[in-house]
Amino acid sequence: MKRLILFFALMIAFAGQAQVLKPVKWSTSVTKISATEYELVATATIEKGWHLYSQTIPEDGPKPTKFVFAGSPNYLKKGNTVEEKGHTVQDPIFEMQIKYFENKAAFKQRIRVKGKTPFKVKATVEFMVCDDSRCLPPTEEDLMFTIK
Repeated sequence: MKRLILFFALMIAFAGQAQVLKPVKWSTSVTKISATEYELVATATIEKGWHLYSQTIPEDGPKPTKFVFAGSPNYLKKGNTVEEKGHTVQDPIFEMQIKYFENKAAFKQRIRVKGKTPFKVKATVEFMVCDDSRCLPPTEEDLMFTIK
């Protein structure tokens, strides 16, 4: 019985010290381009040593970053989400040329407003991050853009 209690006490101690890794923090902003056009900007702040993958990744590579914008009668998307230049390297984990971002990355999506403002644009970003020795499973986060 003492061993069983000791086992559970050790398990609780180890579980309390387990660390949840979240090396990417997302923020959003909106820039007004004209009376009917806005640019939605999703910015990823990436912890040192980690990298976030591009939206365009070769097959059999890591999960690419993907944005999904909720449909709404308030706006129309103009084109696809555009990303910054980033780095293209021979990735040692996936053994292929891959584009990724370090430290910070901005993704921009233009929209055309169909009616009155203000309103909110809901989006989801799915992404994967790796460091030099490991990758975290793909993660999904909700984003919100406020059109004023």
